[in-house]
Order: sequence, then structure tokens, then C-alpha cells
Amino acid sequence: MSNKTGVTRRGLIAGAAAVPIAATMAPQMARAKAEMKGVGMTRFNRMKLGNFEVTTLLVGTRTVENPQSIFGMNVSGEEFAEVSAAANIPTDAAQFFFTPTVVNTGNELVLFDAGLSPESITGALEAAGYAADQIDTVVITHMHGDHVGGVAGENGVTFANAKHVTGRVEFDAWAASDSNKAFEGKIRPNAERFDMIEAGASVGSGITAEAAFGHTPGHMAYRIESEGKQLMIAADFANHYVWSLAYPDWEVKFDRDKAAAAATRRKMLDMLAADQIPFVGYHMPWPGVGYVETHEGGYKYAPASYQLMLG
Repeated sequence: MSNKTGVTRRGLIAGAAAVPIAATMAPQMARAKAEMKGVGMTRFNRMKLGNFEVTTLLVGTRTVENPQSIFGMNVSGEEFAEVSAAANIPTDAAQFFFTPTVVNTGNELVLFDAGLSPESITGALEAAGYAADQIDTVVITHMHGDHVGGVAGENGVTFANAKHVTGRVEFDAWAASDSNKAFEGKIRPNAERFDMIEAGASVGSGITAEAAFGHTPGHMAYRIESEGKQLMIAADFANHYVWSLAYPDWEVKFDRDKAAAAATRRKMLDMLAADQIPFVGYHMPWPGVGYVETHEGGYKYAPASYQLMLG
């Protein structure tokens, strides 16, 4: 039987089969044109430590050019490049992270360092489900601007309900000088709010101060203990996971006493590696939590995976 339209049964079947294919291709092509979102990451990371909850907060991140002007100042450009290449990181730029930490003991909410500004620290806290007026204690590990910037702003102190704690050695060193703008703007006007402590002092249940001098005159770390589990709030004892932690004798621009800072790094690295204690490093790659491993007679940073999800 002839088909005057020129359409065969086989052609109809083939055409019908092609319809859903075309229909599904169009939406796919549209989705391929979605706008670029840019690099993104979370604002907080919460873990368990015994009966405690530990939350790291990302208050900021920025790219810094020419990192050897900051790290490895006492080594050749060739050595810096060789070490960087082995770690798969560039030599022309580094990414800085700024990571305060909240420890919830069940009875107290303790904040370690106040970040870059009131807005950045309160924003990160809110993302993590906390309000500034819930903080019971603010602990300042040392007085650099990226750690004290959020203590106060134009509207006064940020954590009005909290007691503030810092090391006596650190406070006295900066109080005797007018060279630290962050101290002058954020700490000195609020000095009456601060309790001064020494190494070995307890600032809360299961929280003990440990001297880690060198980066600044009275830089402190804090050991957190709950149900036999430990974690170190290590602050700035090592400012980069390769160029400082893996090479503790490399000089760092921001270390006030470079020899003392290197000695502190070695002491802490030995302890963290031997006891397998995880630590929070203020400038470690986000979310800022890892372990120290011995490696070829030296040290290596091992980012935490799921260990602290399990308690």
C-alpha cells in the first residue's frame, strides 16, 4: 500500500524515538549555562572530643603573594621551590586561613581567639548556631590583630557576658610598648575585663594553658581534655603546614623571637607526634584540624579525617 505523504511506519517509529532524546537534551544544555559560583567552603566544622563539642570557625581567608617573604626567610629560593614542588603548592602565592575555636564543655562555652573583626567572628558563630551573648569565656592566645580584632568594635565589647582571659607574660609585654596597634585599639581600653594567667592555669573544665612562647613574647597553647581524649588549641606555634610545621627551623616573618619560636615548634611537634594528639592550628588549611607525623627524620602534617567525628 502506498503512502502518499511519504511517511513510512519505520519513519514514524524512528521519529517517536527521537522525541524524548531531544526533549532531554534541551534542559541539559540549559543547565550547562549555569553561572560560575566561585570557590566556596563552610563557615564551621564541629567535632566530638569525649563529652565536649569542639567547633572551628572560619572567619576569613585570603591569598598572599610572594610567600617566601614570610616563610623560609633563612633558606635559598631554590630550596623553597624544591620543598614547595614536593608538596604540590605554588611558590608565588599562599592561602591564609583564620580559625578561632569554640569548645562547649556542657557547662561553659569557651571561645579561643576573637578573629579579625566583630562582624567576622559573630557571623561565623551564628553560622555555627551560637550567639555572642552565649559565650562564657573568651581566651586570647596572643595579641596579634587577627586574633584580637573581634574583641571590641564601635559598639563596645563584642562578648559582653563573657570573662576574658589571656597570659600575663603576653599582656605585660605589649602593655610596656606602644608598637602593637591591635593591642592599643582592642585590648588596652578593655584591660579591666581580662584575667591574667600563667602557664598551667585552668581556664575551664578540662582546659589548661601551656606556654608556647616565641611567636609572641607570651604566646599560649591550650590543652583540651575530656573522657581521656585530648586536643591542643595550638594557635600560631606553626603558621603553615609545610613551610613552618614540616620545616620548624625555617624563619617566619611574624615570629618575634625566631630562635625561641623554632624551639617551641620542635618541642610541640615532638609532643603532638609522640602522643598522637590532634591539634587546631589557627592558620592550618581549613577546617584547621590535624595530626603531626614523624617523616624522614622530621615532621609532616596529616589533616584529620573522621577521627573526631567518632568522639
